[in-house]
Amino acid sequence: MFTFPLLLTIYAGFTHAFEADHLLAVSNIVSRRDHIWSSVKDGIFWGLGHSSTIVFIGVLMILFKVGISEHSFHYFEATVGLMLIALAVYRLLKFFRGKKLIIHKHGHIHTQGEHKHLHVHFEPKQTFSHTQFHTHTHDHSHKLAYGVGLVHGLAGSGALVIIAMSQIKSPAQGIVYLVIFSAGCIGGMLVAAGLFSVPFSKKLIQAPVLQSMLIIATSVLCLLYGGKVIYDNFMLF
Repeated sequence: MFTFPLLLTIYAGFTHAFEADHLLAVSNIVSRRDHIWSSVKDGIFWGLGHSSTIVFIGVLMILFKVGISEHSFHYFEATVGLMLIALAVYRLLKFFRGKKLIIHKHGHIHTQGEHKHLHVHFEPKQTFSHTQFHTHTHDHSHKLAYGVGLVHGLAGSGALVIIAMSQIKSPAQGIVYLVIFSAGCIGGMLVAAGLFSVPFSKKLIQAPVLQSMLIIATSVLCLLYGGKVIYDNFMLF
């Protein structure tokens, strides 16, 4: 009897993962990864964090009748904007901390003679140990993705979903719909993280300059969008 509404709820959760602020956040997170599978796991943990917040607040509103005004979610939205700015700054600092800027000239011989061209690129900094010239460290933690998801669950259309579900007469049915929505959201973010990780996968794309440009571009966009979110929500007061 509830098949059609449940399918709509799954679809709403799936598409919710592809909102602009979510995609900007996940692109900054997966840009740290060299492998798609690690990025996909980031997407799963992002979805789990997002779902944890939605289900928690939903339970408070549906089962315990805790009142949260729609106006209050504007503060939550501004918090998400602040988080996007912090995430972008963190990603840029981490990127430049592990890279050094190389500026040099290359000579090219043409029919008219030799010409020199300026080349600008980034190279990883080398760290030396007693047994090897340089070492690589890999971050296998997904705490950042989960934490970003937790904050994201406070705002946006996810908050509106909580308010809508709280209007359902049957508390059990409301919780079921929240869980289904969250499952769709996890699935959507899994797909989004996998897709956005492709340009950063060294196994698929051997273009360090392009990868560096993408990291900087996505971080700057995340920074600007975070500022826009804060401005838009504070202008409402």
